[in-house]
Amino acid sequence: MNIVSIIKEATEINSQDFVEIVENAIELLKDETGKTRNLRITDRLVKLNASEEALIVGDLHGDLKSLKTILENSNFTQRMTENSKAMLIFLGDYGDRGAYSAEVYYTILRLKLTFPDQIVLLRGNHEGPEDLMAIPHDLPMSFQNRLKPNWRKAYSTIRKLFNLLYNAALVEERYLMVHGGLSPKINSEMDIAHAGTTFSSKKILQDLLWSDPDETIQETSPSPRGAGRLFGKSITEKILKKLKVKILIRGHEPCEEGYRFNHDGKVLTLFSRKGPPYFNSKGGYLQLQLSKQIDNLEQLTKSIHTF
Repeated sequence: MNIVSIIKEATEINSQDFVEIVENAIELLKDETGKTRNLRITDRLVKLNASEEALIVGDLHGDLKSLKTILENSNFTQRMTENSKAMLIFLGDYGDRGAYSAEVYYTILRLKLTFPDQIVLLRGNHEGPEDLMAIPHDLPMSFQNRLKPNWRKAYSTIRKLFNLLYNAALVEERYLMVHGGLSPKINSEMDIAHAGTTFSSKKILQDLLWSDPDETIQETSPSPRGAGRLFGKSITEKILKKLKVKILIRGHEPCEEGYRFNHDGKVLTLFSRKGPPYFNSKGGYLQLQLSKQIDNLEQLTKSIHTF
């Protein structure tokens, strides 16, 4: 697969092209259930086999250049072609804030349709439910400028896709991957899998999409974002222990160097776009062997790449 050709294709799409690929992705995600070659899916939770290499990408926010750089530098589409168990995991926030939201969505969905069993798409707070929208939400305006005259259909179709994205990905005994953070209400994997499907579980979904780690507290406190919570080291340790994993990998927060560790290395934040409006000097992504046990922070740091 030639990623340069796909990027070029993304920059030339019209509204009909966009709607068609989103509708195809919706049908694919609707059929993703149970056990596949690489995935075990329960509602909105994906469990991955700890067997092969994975590329993990954080927030992109409409930055097509950063996405292109990551895919070219990692050569990961070629790796997926050669190895059917290689996995590419996106942590959410594909659009909003950047000039190329439609193109980023198109490129990622094109990859998903080409490698359906090798790509996991998590839900970010910018792909959240309608009653929990990020503000400002500039995606409609971006679509209006890029996909006129039928931008409304493109936007309504992508909103349907958002409801099919996953709350989290889990690698047993190793990693939990979410967009935002942890909820003190999580007691089991099923709490994550079903988050957002009932009124009582909406708070867990909000925390998964919106919450942030904090070094100054042990438990939780209100978030300045107005949604989710700040969660301390004690919450991280309790929830990771309950889920029998070692490290939380998440996005959601700009990082000057493209990544940041919190809570004694138990939380890794990846931010994969750079430049305005965030002004971080570097973007970061993670490329590692899921089969390898990570015993210390230095081992995980060696798997982080910045650009």
